[in-house]
Amino acid sequence: MRGGFSSLVTGSDLLEGRRRPASAPAPDDPRAEEAAERVLGTRDTRRRMLVIANPYATTVSNRLKNLVVYALQGRYEVEAVETQAPDHATELSREAAEEGVDVVTAFGGDGTINEVANGLAGSAAALAVLPGGSTNVFSRTIGVPNDVVDATEHLLALADRFDPRTIDLGRANGRYFLFASGVGIDAEVVRRVDRRPELKARLRKHYFAWSTVRAFGRALAAPPPQVRVEADGREAEGVTVVAQNSDPFTFYGSRPIRVAEGAGLTTGTISLAVLGRVSALDLPSLTPRFLSGRPSALLRHRQLEGFTGVRSARVVTSGEPLSFHVDGDYKAECTEVRYEAAPACLRVVA
Repeated sequence: MRGGFSSLVTGSDLLEGRRRPASAPAPDDPRAEEAAERVLGTRDTRRRMLVIANPYATTVSNRLKNLVVYALQGRYEVEAVETQAPDHATELSREAAEEGVDVVTAFGGDGTINEVANGLAGSAAALAVLPGGSTNVFSRTIGVPNDVVDATEHLLALADRFDPRTIDLGRANGRYFLFASGVGIDAEVVRRVDRRPELKARLRKHYFAWSTVRAFGRALAAPPPQVRVEADGREAEGVTVVAQNSDPFTFYGSRPIRVAEGAGLTTGTISLAVLGRVSALDLPSLTPRFLSGRPSALLRHRQLEGFTGVRSARVVTSGEPLSFHVDGDYKAECTEVRYEAAPACLRVVA
C-alpha cells in the first residue's frame, strides 16, 4: 500500500501489491459533491487514509462505497479495500499502520470496527468510522452521525483540525473490544442473530428483541449453566456476564441501553454486570429497568450484581462451554474468559 490512488481495490489485491481499477463514481454524483463542497478548502498536505469496507455489512452497497471514497478524496489521499474473510480487516489495518498511514476508516458494522481496532491498537495510526451496520454502537457512542452521508461530511470536516484522541480498550482472552463483551445468555442472543444475517439486515432491532425473548425463554425452560466471576477480590455467580469498556452497552433503536455502571472510554478500567438467575418472577421487573437507560436502577435489582473500576477479571463456567462475544460479534464457546482493561491504547478520530 504505497502512495494514494482513487480506485477501489480488494484486500487480496492490496496484499499482493496489485492495483485493480474499479468503476469510479461520476464527477457529477450530487451526494458526493455536496458532502465534499461544503467543507472543501485549501490544504498544504493530505493525510493518508485507508478505507476498509465490509461488503456484507447491512447498509454497505457498491454505489455507496464509491460515493464515500469519491467524497473523501476531496480532503485525504485515499486508498480503499474490501474485506475478504473474518479478521481480514485486522490484517489490513495492521499493515496500514506499519506503512505509516495516518488514519484507517472502518466502513461497516461494529464487527468490522472491532477488527480494525484490533489491528491498530498500540500504533500511531488513528481509527475513524463510517456506520454501515444495523446498530452502530461504537460510532454513535463517539458522536459520529448514524447516517453515512452525514458521517462522511463529518469526517471531511475533521481534515483541517485532525486531532486524534486516545481511548481505552477492553480485552477478552486477548481480543480487544471497544464497548462490550459478554458470556452466557447475552452472547447466546448474539449467536442467534449472527446465524440469520438476512433477518438481521431486514428486521434490525426487532430481530434482536425477538432473539432476546427466545434466549431468555429457553433459559426459563431449562436452567442454563452457571458462571463464576472473580474480580478485585470479589466473587459472584450467575447465568450471564456483561463486560463494558464504554457506555452505553447498546441501543434499541434510538434508545441507549445501559447495564454496567462506571464504564467509560477514558477511565482506565472496565465494568461488569452479572445476572444471578432467570426466573418467571424476576423477568417482569428486570425488563423495565433494562429499558430505563439507568444502570443504577438495573443494578438495584436483587438478581443483578455490578463491578466497577475493574482492571482484570476471570469468568469461569461450571464446566459446559458457553457462548462468548466481543462488540456484538459472536466468537466461540468457551469455559473461561479473562477480562482486562487496556488503557490509552487506541487513537480515534471523531
